[in-house]
Amino acid sequence: MAVISHIGTAVPQYVHLQEDIRLYMQRQLQLDSKAAKLTNIIYKRSGIAQRHSVLSDFSSTEESPFFLPDADIGVSERMKKYAGEALQLSQKAIKNTLSDVELDGVTHLITVSCTGMSAPGLDLQLVKALSLKTSIVRTSVNFMGCYAAIHALKLADAFCRSNEKTKVLIVCTELCTLHFQNTSNVEDILSACLFADGSAACVVTNEDVAGLNISNFHSEIAFEGYDDMAWEISNHGFLMNLSTYVPKLLEKDMKSLLDSNLEKTNYKKEDIKHWAIHPGGKNILEATQKALEISSDDLASSYKTLNDNGNMSSPTVLFVLKDIMDKAKSNEPIFMAAFGPGLTIESALLSKN
Repeated sequence: MAVISHIGTAVPQYVHLQEDIRLYMQRQLQLDSKAAKLTNIIYKRSGIAQRHSVLSDFSSTEESPFFLPDADIGVSERMKKYAGEALQLSQKAIKNTLSDVELDGVTHLITVSCTGMSAPGLDLQLVKALSLKTSIVRTSVNFMGCYAAIHALKLADAFCRSNEKTKVLIVCTELCTLHFQNTSNVEDILSACLFADGSAACVVTNEDVAGLNISNFHSEIAFEGYDDMAWEISNHGFLMNLSTYVPKLLEKDMKSLLDSNLEKTNYKKEDIKHWAIHPGGKNILEATQKALEISSDDLASSYKTLNDNGNMSSPTVLFVLKDIMDKAKSNEPIFMAAFGPGLTIESALLSKN
């Protein structure tokens, strides 16, 4: 059975209070009274205290801003910034996961991102920067969104099943704030309220080590929400469409997802001791509580991650899982779930060994 043996996380140097970001948005976008009122309501209900970014723009006036008022920043300029920052942040997360000596045993590398891409990409940059073996098996999970970490775990589990000597390093790095849009439409205001930058790394291995045993996975696609969550490339950056209907869809489908996952095991819902739910937003967590008939205390790690970091897309659920991993007791089951474009819902059942 494959085991998640280590999880490490990292955030960029710039910490922006949510209130400072709100004020920045009002200044930068020159919002009229109606849009400003909507922004105030969204930020007040966000459940977020602070977020991190590779950019100083959102609360600092001491450095040259990346986003100038009325500037039309294209994809190329945003990708150049991504290439310069993503590697550093990824290395920071990996350093918080494994020592240099432990890296020598890594046989597979999976990189995950939906906020930047190139070829050669982050995978080859990491092989070079960390002096990993040039024979390492590389896989890139690109543009899948917030649930991609669980997809990467599925791949790692499959690799481990195919060879008992496999040791997989997963690195999820997202720089969401590079895709801030200078518009005042509702979708862009909502995205600017939620998303942040961060990186998480984890190791999946067959070794007999302490960690989280991987029991099984289950995924569903709710095509009813096909157009309600989307992530698209435009001439002006990557564009997020996130409708207010998403929490309702998740509330409708989350219980059946859990039931389908539990059917593959001997577990019952009452056996689940920890809930690692991707904090896509406060409304999403509240919808999950209602659907699964659990309390806010059950989602304490998700609410904490949202409060401290916002939604960092793919690494976010690993931030949640790390918090749970640090406090879970032996043999306690963990239900993990994340969601993204499609509307895709991925889940996993784990247990502390």
